[in-house]
Amino acid sequence: MKSLINNIKGDKLLWAFIAILAIFSFIPVYSASSNLAYVGGEGNTLKFLVKHGVHLLLGFSILYGVHRIPYRYFKGLAYIGLPVVVVLLLVTMLQGNTIGGANASRWIRIPVVGMTFQTSALASVVLLTFVAGYLARVLEKKYSFKDSILPLWLPVALVLILILPANFSTAAILFVMVATLVFVGGYPLKYLCVIILIGIVSLAMFVLVNKAFPDLMPNRIDTWISRVESFMDKDSVGNKTEKYQIERAKIAIATGGVFGKGPGKSEQRNLLPQSSSDFIYAIVVEEFGLLGAFVVLFVYLVMLWRILVISHKSTDVYGKLLAIGVGLPIIFQAFINMAVAVELFPVTGQTLPLISSGGSSIWMTCLALGIVISVSAKQELKAKEAADLNPLDILSETI
Repeated sequence: MKSLINNIKGDKLLWAFIAILAIFSFIPVYSASSNLAYVGGEGNTLKFLVKHGVHLLLGFSILYGVHRIPYRYFKGLAYIGLPVVVVLLLVTMLQGNTIGGANASRWIRIPVVGMTFQTSALASVVLLTFVAGYLARVLEKKYSFKDSILPLWLPVALVLILILPANFSTAAILFVMVATLVFVGGYPLKYLCVIILIGIVSLAMFVLVNKAFPDLMPNRIDTWISRVESFMDKDSVGNKTEKYQIERAKIAIATGGVFGKGPGKSEQRNLLPQSSSDFIYAIVVEEFGLLGAFVVLFVYLVMLWRILVISHKSTDVYGKLLAIGVGLPIIFQAFINMAVAVELFPVTGQTLPLISSGGSSIWMTCLALGIVISVSAKQELKAKEAADLNPLDILSETI
């Protein structure tokens, strides 16, 4: 164990706050899992705690392994991984309608172990890594909008098209993150505005076509529209299940007070669907109050600060863009999840990173954080080499 700890590299503060969120997550997950345990008829909450622990263990194994890889290798791995995730997205989309009653076009079942995996989560990390590599490669070059269509926007469009039918929120977040990354990477603003306009028009056409031919995607477009209508108009009928979830989440937050009811004492956990995943922040507020809510928010803000620091300190463009590209979506997703719980945003189905239960979310969050820490590990190594360098060596090299 001591050897393992000594081999941990990179930003120690980021490591610390990742660990804090992971350890804290056991409390709300164990508390909120009572709903799943008793609805399922077994009444065994311990197995959900163990399952969450296994997901975190696998996640931290990914985090540890990835952070030891020099980040420059991710540029090539993204080019290899992009065709792989496209195939996985296709397989996921074509496999059927449901897995255990859920929309199967979001998940793929892993052979042998029998676990399900959300392929769009992996696709998001790979695509953003790919975009960071492209931007770093062309930064100093002169190119036209036409030059960037095939090497940049075609892969982006392909991934988004494959994610969109089953998971609009993930596709929308990914599009916003890609747009943010290319903006930070110096992509001409006039070209970016054209891409955003094309994206909006394409989405509108997609909705219109599916409204005209509803059998193409039964219920999906109606679900998106009802979510927006429910959010914009509180008196609308909307989706009854989602309105029920929001109302229960608001009750949980309102009754939490300043200091909360205490760990494991939530009442709404037994009434709130998705209490251990999409709406776990409401359970956190109910049990830990506004104080706990602000502490969780503060931890994510500190993580955002460390990601920005790592990006700023990186000595090359690729490192800067990579840290922003894969790190920023984690914090953005956290803010969206918390905003949904307090009804500042329509229901999206996005989990709270490192706190919500669920394997895919935890694993891909750890993968992305491992890449960010890999960037900081390189900075740490260069700083150490500079500190160990003999001043006489520097003088001799200068002469």
